[in-house]
Amino acid sequence: MKASTSTEAEGTQAPAVELEGITKRFPGVVANHDIRLTVRRGTVHALCGENGAGKSTLMKILYGMQKPDEGTITLDGEQVTLHSPGDAIARGIGMVHQHFMLADNLTVLENVVLGAEKLHGIGGKARAKIKEISDAYGLAVRPDALVEDLGVADRQRVEILKVLYRGARTLILDEPTAVLVPQEVDALFGNLRELKSEGLTVIFISHKLGEVLSVADDITVIRRGTTVGTAVPSETTPKQLAELMVGSELPSPETRESTVTDVEMLKVDGLHLSATDPDGVVRAVLDGISLTIHKGEVLGIAGVEGNGQAELVEAIMGMRDPDGGTIVLDGTDISHAPTRKRREDGIGYVPEDRHRHGLLLEAPLWENRILGHVTEKPNNKRGLLDNKAARTDTERIVREYDVRTPGIEVTAASLSGGNQQKLIVGREMSHAPKLLIAAHPTRGVDVGAQAQIWDQIREARREGLAVLLISADLDELIGLSDTLRVMFRGRLVADADPATITPEELGSAMTGAATGHLEHTEETEETAETASGGETAKGEESAEGGAASGEETASGEDTAKGKKNASGEESAKGDDTAGEGDEK
Repeated sequence: MKASTSTEAEGTQAPAVELEGITKRFPGVVANHDIRLTVRRGTVHALCGENGAGKSTLMKILYGMQKPDEGTITLDGEQVTLHSPGDAIARGIGMVHQHFMLADNLTVLENVVLGAEKLHGIGGKARAKIKEISDAYGLAVRPDALVEDLGVADRQRVEILKVLYRGARTLILDEPTAVLVPQEVDALFGNLRELKSEGLTVIFISHKLGEVLSVADDITVIRRGTTVGTAVPSETTPKQLAELMVGSELPSPETRESTVTDVEMLKVDGLHLSATDPDGVVRAVLDGISLTIHKGEVLGIAGVEGNGQAELVEAIMGMRDPDGGTIVLDGTDISHAPTRKRREDGIGYVPEDRHRHGLLLEAPLWENRILGHVTEKPNNKRGLLDNKAARTDTERIVREYDVRTPGIEVTAASLSGGNQQKLIVGREMSHAPKLLIAAHPTRGVDVGAQAQIWDQIREARREGLAVLLISADLDELIGLSDTLRVMFRGRLVADADPATITPEELGSAMTGAATGHLEHTEETEETAETASGGETAKGEESAEGGAASGEETASGEDTAKGKKNASGEESAKGDDTAGEGDEK
């Protein structure tokens, strides 16, 4: 492993991308400082770094979304100035964002040609071009499929095809495996190798070090906004890479000792919830859900996104009123209680989408500390908000949870995604909850922040906290959970022992290929490899027939309109400002 900046391509071929001395400042923070990055043509180049290191800002500069204060950008040997994403696209740069930007109510073909109608029209020529690209790179995209009918892996392939359709020769992929099960990750890596073999260049942003080492040709690590070194995957271990990234060893989610008691903290029995899809058809999105979580127990729910996990959380939080069944918290029936009452009774909530349900992005950090807990100390004193106490406690959270910020008066939007998440976890754990609902608690979080969040969950579990954990990170689910259940199309279809199950076996059950009690056997291993062939169960829909993970559509309409947020108040627009909370 080297501790120097990247080397240039062998021979005389100019690098696909060369960034020299890139510096970008925002009020109160230097996001990038003298960054140097060289990406060889026809390679997969991984960009690693902890949250707030400046990865997303750097890629926004390369994609024309931000202008650097200092430094130069050279593409294929030519120094350029990029004023907009349009300039970047014209120069062959394409970006697949972590949150997909597809319109659910349009077909794949319509999504691909949207905004690029001048290239190949909107009819037969466009269809032929899409098929040509899909076949050339093994993307297996169906032009006439409705996006709302596609699983997350298929949506991702559509996003990749979109940038290839626009002529991209260098692709930026931001956390592309965050929502994929292991079989889908393998399929994605197959696609990336196909792209590379055709001479395309891929810049791969990821926190998952094992994946980075398996797919990358070169690795550049940035820390605190500057380049700290490069690594050759064949000569580097995950431990070495983690130390280069954050100066510490790679954390493990493994929890060894059992703290499960026989005291029931949450009991859900026969929970049923229906939703009307856009065609007016009423569907059951939760179908007879029954589960029990004891004090000191972490119950993990595995499932491909869009199979009812979000609706289960919303029903327990009081954001949706179930049609049938009961929810009992610590002996009290809360099936139809308002969200605020549930909060006051001891439910902590780390939401799946921190922008829409966890933060007010344009409000300062100390105001965000109050969210969801306006009636509780230290935020409330004799029925009035205690701003001074809230500020003081926010400073404590920032200190204890290592939230990297210039101060508590800055807006939540100015923090990186990982620091936003640490603020939310700190807020929720500060009220000593009886039950913590943690939906994807470490999504988009670097190894340092990940270790800290895991430690907080373990510590609270030892003290008797009951945890409902929903995650797309199967290693996290297996490592932290005392009990595992698998959710598929609104039902709990399988259970597993975290001590023996493998991510591959769990991934197979998530696609509907296995049900009942999952036993770890060699025969199961073979089934896991062949049952799903790396594809998400097609045709799965979210509760509202929309996006599998609830992102905004291309037209900017928010799927959460009119839904109550986690603090029990009506959310006018869902508080979603896509991209503002990315790393800076």
